[in-house]
This record gives sequence, C-alpha cells and structure tokens, in this order.
Amino acid sequence: MLLSHDTELTLRSACALVNSDRVAGEQLADPTDLQVFLDEYGWTGRRERTTDEVLSVHRLRTRLGDIWAVVDDEVETVERINTLLRDTRAAPWLTRHRAPSDAQLVAHRELADQWHLHMAADDDPLWQRMGAEIAMALADLIRAGELRRLKVCAAPDCTAVLIDLSRNRSRRFCDTGNCGNRQHVAAYRERRAKTR
Repeated sequence: MLLSHDTELTLRSACALVNSDRVAGEQLADPTDLQVFLDEYGWTGRRERTTDEVLSVHRLRTRLGDIWAVVDDEVETVERINTLLRDTRAAPWLTRHRAPSDAQLVAHRELADQWHLHMAADDDPLWQRMGAEIAMALADLIRAGELRRLKVCAAPDCTAVLIDLSRNRSRRFCDTGNCGNRQHVAAYRERRAKTR
C-alpha cells in the first residue's frame, strides 16, 4: 500500500488519539499532556493550551472512535468521514514546514522539505485542524480501497484501535498493551498444556 508519509503519520496519530483513553486511563488529561501528544506527532499551528482545547480534542477523539466502530460498514464510515470534513470546513492547501529544530523529533525532519497537504488554516481551532487532516487521511485510505486496514485489537480484553500498515494486512493486535505477545504466550501455554 502506498500512502504518503504525512498520511501515514496522520493515521498513526488518529490511532494514538483514539487510544489515549482506552488502554492506560486518560492520557490527555490537561493541556500539558496534549502538548506532548501534539509534539510527538508533529501537529503544527495555533495552540491555545487551555482546558477547553483539551475538551474539544476529547470530543474529536470520541468521533474518531465512532468511525472505527463502524468500519465494517463502508457506507456509514464514508458518511461519518464526510460529516467530519464538513464540520471542520476542510480547505486543502499545500505547504512545507521549516526545518525542525534539534528539540523536535528526528522522525519529522523528512517532512520539512516535502510538500504536503494541510486541510485547515494554521489559526483554526486545534480540533478543527486535527479533524480535517485525519478525515482526509481516512478518505485517502477509502479511496485506495484499504478501509479494512482500520481495525480494533483482536485481544479479548483490549478495545484499542490500530491501523494495519503491514503488506498483507495481517496485523491483529495493537501495540499499546503488549497484546500480541500476551496472546501468543497464552496460545503457547495452551498448546503445551494439551501435550502433557
């Protein structure tokens, strides 16, 4: 599957956002937590650093979780993505970012010289910018016929979401709670118990 680097990063960010209250409790409890998250995934533009901004991102997180919940229904998924695009008043434009400083993550340096799409103005509210870009990344996935890459962790005790970027779409477990290893160990122990 060929997705642009910024689309992949946006999809990973969307998963992390949805999972930010599903695995280890609330991870975006205050403006400081949100700033760390935004820096980790290279989100640019205006930041208010307020509780209201955090709550607006929480509402976006709920909407994104609702999209993952209906991915088996392509028509419903498309409708929810279209609604998010409308609500965020997505307006695409091309941009390059200045080269990141040493304090920023090395992973984002390759984005500095590449043209990529932003879907909202830098001074639009954070939830709106995030929602528009995530909705467009999801739209790219649908246009590529790859909606089935959006998954919920297959571990019975986990509700985390994931984006399966593996070549053969074989990923089943999230990477938030060591679910894959736990399931493999459980299966191994079960096989060993049967052979005794």
